[in-house]
Amino acid sequence: MDLQKRINAFVELGKFLGQFSTDPFEKNDSVLHNDMFFEGFKHQIKLAQEHNAWFNKENLIFAFNGWSKSLTESNINNWLENYSFNEFTPKKVAIIMAGNIPLVGFHDFLSVLISGHDVVVKQSSNDKQLLPFLAKYVESVEPEFKGKITFTIEKLDKFDAVIATGSDNTGRYFEYYFRNKPSIIRKNRNSLAVLSGEETLEELEALSEDIFRYYGLGCRNVSKLLVPKGYDFQNFFKAMYKWHPIIHQNKYANNYDYNKAVYLMSEFEMLENGFLMIKEDSSYSSPIATMFYEYYENSNALKEKLKADSDKIQCVVSKGLLADEIPFGQTQNPQLWDYADNVDTIAFLLKIS
Repeated sequence: MDLQKRINAFVELGKFLGQFSTDPFEKNDSVLHNDMFFEGFKHQIKLAQEHNAWFNKENLIFAFNGWSKSLTESNINNWLENYSFNEFTPKKVAIIMAGNIPLVGFHDFLSVLISGHDVVVKQSSNDKQLLPFLAKYVESVEPEFKGKITFTIEKLDKFDAVIATGSDNTGRYFEYYFRNKPSIIRKNRNSLAVLSGEETLEELEALSEDIFRYYGLGCRNVSKLLVPKGYDFQNFFKAMYKWHPIIHQNKYANNYDYNKAVYLMSEFEMLENGFLMIKEDSSYSSPIATMFYEYYENSNALKEKLKADSDKIQCVVSKGLLADEIPFGQTQNPQLWDYADNVDTIAFLLKIS
């Protein structure tokens, strides 16, 4: 199967997902194979919501909308234009996926198939309803994908390379277990925002999207603030208020109540507004419903800290600080070429060929 056929199949998938990027869903009769798949995917969405309470309809729609915008022909071509796709014998690439946000492993799935390899997927139990159905859609659009996509719940066997995502603990296990295979091993990373105190209310409101989207469960969610000495959090809390209905989600509320009780019993100092707590802490990974913050002295010390801790950081939200900074409100809208952990997945996959 040539590269253009692979691209075409995922472009059609983007059109298919576009039908599920609004509430209510809007069926488009021009989408290929819609009679076979539209109602079926609605059912899978319902199952995903029932199986994982974090996957509410709003967040599922947000994920589908993001992928429908990414999977256009021009966007895919821009992504792939700097790579050389020569003929080679396809290898079998295993993917071990996380399950923290909807379709979190889709980029790896896309990368393996678009590069021409076969894929064997081991999904998280938290996110197992959506991707197998979308894989069937891709196979229906481009039958040459049949036989190249496998999902398994068994121990991985007979593969040539692996991409595995997990915690720091599972990452160490992955590194040992896959030590003799070409691999990309991803561990815990978190995202942060650097504030100067000069941000507008609109910019801080945009930051709230980076904090609360997906309930803060993604590695691209901002979980920590770096602020100057004497920073006044009044405008920050004012900007966060648009997300106050989040406290009515039971799992979020339970985490909020639990973490607040822990902090109070431990006599930790914190600020809170009824649905978000902020606490001074040097760690990057904060619990659900909690933001950590840390003070910085000056821009030079700040940049040194970010450089020293780069292996803990997924992305940085700021304005005019770093060349690769993310604008406020955009952490959950990565481009296809924004690779997790800054590891070029396509380059890795082409090298193993």
